[in-house]
Amino acid sequence: MAKANLVVGQSGGPTAVINNSLVGVIHQALAEDQIDGIYGMLHGIRGVMDENFVDLRRESAQTLEQLRTTPGSALGTVRYKVKPEDYDRLLDVFVKYDIRYFMYIGGNDSMDTVYQIGQVAKQRNFELHSIGVPKTIDNDLAQTDHSPGYGSAARFVAMAIRNSGYDTESMGADGPFKLMEIMGRNAGWLTAASALARESEYDPPHLIYLPERRISPEKLAADAEEVYREHGYCVVAVSEGIVDENGQPYASATGRTMRDAFGHEVKQGVVEAVAEIILAKTNIRARFDKPSYLQRSFIQLASPVDQEEAYRAGIEGVRHAVNGASGQMISFVREPGPEYAIRYELADLSQIANQEHTVSDEYINAAGNGVTQDFMDYVRPLIGPPLPSFARLAKHAVAKR
Repeated sequence: MAKANLVVGQSGGPTAVINNSLVGVIHQALAEDQIDGIYGMLHGIRGVMDENFVDLRRESAQTLEQLRTTPGSALGTVRYKVKPEDYDRLLDVFVKYDIRYFMYIGGNDSMDTVYQIGQVAKQRNFELHSIGVPKTIDNDLAQTDHSPGYGSAARFVAMAIRNSGYDTESMGADGPFKLMEIMGRNAGWLTAASALARESEYDPPHLIYLPERRISPEKLAADAEEVYREHGYCVVAVSEGIVDENGQPYASATGRTMRDAFGHEVKQGVVEAVAEIILAKTNIRARFDKPSYLQRSFIQLASPVDQEEAYRAGIEGVRHAVNGASGQMISFVREPGPEYAIRYELADLSQIANQEHTVSDEYINAAGNGVTQDFMDYVRPLIGPPLPSFARLAKHAVAKR
């Protein structure tokens, strides 16, 4: 194929490392003789529809390097559900600008967009090499061991729980219950990562609740009371997507359930509902934290492993596209053995679009309120170096006079 142009975009919720993937795409595109223009679509797929492009070849090497430690989506992002009638318009723009390489950095819905555009290109006999570059803090993309963005968010969550645990322990009887609401619509990967905060089996979080396991209000209250009686305080990691024994979301009890542009339920009011359950059982009001977007944007706690893998995902996407691949996503395959290593392969978007990778049973404890050692072995390498340790006073008593 003669020289043609490449376009890259970012979609969905940003991650702490999403710009690493963008820089990886740009760096590899600059090195490829088959690629002429390198365009960035502003605000995702809407940038294509509006012909709103920027020339990424004109960015300085210094800017690109600094982007690797910059949060947010540098090109701007979007939450727009592409309509069937939009796809012909998108392809018309690709034809107009001679765009033959399409890189889209995103999660589940973005992968569906890449897949559908590729299908329309085939129907119109237009040679388009469309590649999905994965990203999501939810870690719920199918056909990959994990996704860029998850390791950094997991590191943040673990540190937030550890810090909040020390705060809660110090409060004593004045505030013995602490809840933390953690992102994850239907998949509990990020909430499960809170277990990394523990330095011993007695450390917070004492309880971890994931959407994959139903939990009745009665069981939840009994778990919290048991921990409180044993330790004098209780720290709970709560996924925003937890459901009761009937499969009903705890968030719905608040009357604030909403839906996003893709029809996905936006979870709200989860920790408030859990706090009410604990109050009814113990007559003690629980405090709670909602880190919200800090979980995906706190670059100071980004995992160096995550940064490098996100960068490599962008590189591999361009490399495979130039070699003829299309309709596929960069997939991380973990190598067997005691030392952590992955290889980068391709997975068909037809097996990824509109699929969800949830936490498997082997990673959840029998009681449904924690995780297993297998999960810890899975997640620990993804967050980079060990978390910093904190000190505890020996508290040697002074004899009373």
